[in-house]
Amino acid sequence: MVSLDESNFKLQQPYNLDPSERYSFENGIRKLWVYSNDEPFKQDSDTKPRTEIRMTGYDYSDGVWQFEGYGYVPSGTTGVSIMQIFGADNQATSIMLRVYDGQLKYYNTDVIEDNIYDRWFRVNVIHTVGDSITVFIDGTQKYVADDKGGSDHYFKFGVYTQEGSSDYMESRWKDVQIYNMS
Repeated sequence: MVSLDESNFKLQQPYNLDPSERYSFENGIRKLWVYSNDEPFKQDSDTKPRTEIRMTGYDYSDGVWQFEGYGYVPSGTTGVSIMQIFGADNQATSIMLRVYDGQLKYYNTDVIEDNIYDRWFRVNVIHTVGDSITVFIDGTQKYVADDKGGSDHYFKFGVYTQEGSSDYMESRWKDVQIYNMS
């Protein structure tokens, strides 16, 4: 496990709002929310609304890296990425874990876990750079995807609007850790 402090958790929220209008951190729980009509995180960005934590200080280009955290998604939140590994050859991300109607999916295709609403679930995503990305939910391997290349990667979590989103999107996170397993 690498050493993390608050400086490693960089918040990205709609550029025109104070962080407290889309984020709270109380009793060890990070609550992140966004509305589908919010502004992007940078004024000149053409991306969709998000309130995400970008993990800093541990960008990587090789080896084996793991994200771990306990996530919670309230019912009604849909069409949203709640965790991603940024960096790939022909697209922005190597993986996105998205929520659609209570299902956790690989992007908007394969179901990783059913019935994730209104419960805490442990997420472990292991990135073996140049080979694969493996997703575990509550300690059980649920999905393996090919690595998508790229030379600079980092972890993100929170809520990032995707197609078919609800008006309001929220996720909560606790006990987030990063492991360098190389």
